Amino acid sequence: MQLPSFTKDEEACETDFERWIYVLKNMETLSRLPFKARKAVFQRLEDIVDIASLTKEERIRYDESIKVYRDNLVTEAYALEKGRAEGRADIIQRLKRKGFSSEEIANMMDLPLDKIEAL
Repeated sequence: MQLPSFTKDEEACETDFERWIYVLKNMETLSRLPFKARKAVFQRLEDIVDIASLTKEERIRYDESIKVYRDNLVTEAYALEKGRAEGRADIIQRLKRKGFSSEEIANMMDLPLDKIEAL
C-alpha cells in the first residue's frame, strides 16, 4: 500500500491497520495522536513521539528521572522481599516454639526443609 493512496480521515478509519496507516501518513502534522483513547498502543506511540522531540538537555533530565524512578522501584522491591523474608523467619521461629516439626513447617510455609532448619 502506498501512503499517498490512503485518503481516509481519522473518523473513517475502522480497523487498527487503517489507524496505523493514518498515523504514519499524518505523523508530521499531528498535534495530538488520534485513537489513543481506543488503544493503549496509540498512547504508547504518542509517549515515544513526545520523548523523541525533547531537546538534548530535556532528554538528559528525562533519562536521569527514569534512572531515579527505576532505582526507587528496585529499592522498594528489595525492601518488600526483605520484609517478607524477615516476616517468614519470625513466623517459623514462633511455629518452632509451639512445637511444630521442621517438616511440618516446611510443608505449611512451602519452603525447602533446609531453609527451615537453618533458622
